[in-house]
Amino acid sequence: MIMPAGRPLLLPANSRFIALTVVVGLLLNMLLGFVGWHWLPDVLAIVVVFWNVHQPRRVGVLLAFLLGLALDVHESALLGQNALSYVVLSSMALAIQRRLLWFPLREQALQIVPLFVATALLEWVIRLIVQDAWPHWTQLFAPLMQAALWPLIGALLLAPQRRAFDPDNIRPL
Repeated sequence: MIMPAGRPLLLPANSRFIALTVVVGLLLNMLLGFVGWHWLPDVLAIVVVFWNVHQPRRVGVLLAFLLGLALDVHESALLGQNALSYVVLSSMALAIQRRLLWFPLREQALQIVPLFVATALLEWVIRLIVQDAWPHWTQLFAPLMQAALWPLIGALLLAPQRRAFDPDNIRPL
């Protein structure tokens, strides 16, 4: 396998690890939803986009839809509001998946910003149409915070998959 210079080789992700990270992301989203601050990042969206980019055959649009429905039920929101935004987010992530993998995580964060901003605007439009109320302006900070967290969460999620260039009998990895 030919890899760009200086990039570590990655093992395939374990399905249990993917499921664990998705459940932890869902639980973090549910806990952050109790606080009521609109500027907090959507951790589940970051995790879903990350796995859509790095493991598109295991995590796809259907899982994003189901997670969005679970979040809709939890938030007592319009049924399908978060599901629609997660499906759109996953579709856009799958569209740029191959190009995104050529960049390091910090540069990926710059390319992920439009995806998070577009889904935030989609949620704004849905709330304007349905609730007939102007959404809070602090929700504009959430997509920027999600992009800022992308390198950190990406490094955490890629850590179990990394392996050494020259494995030997001394090192376990």
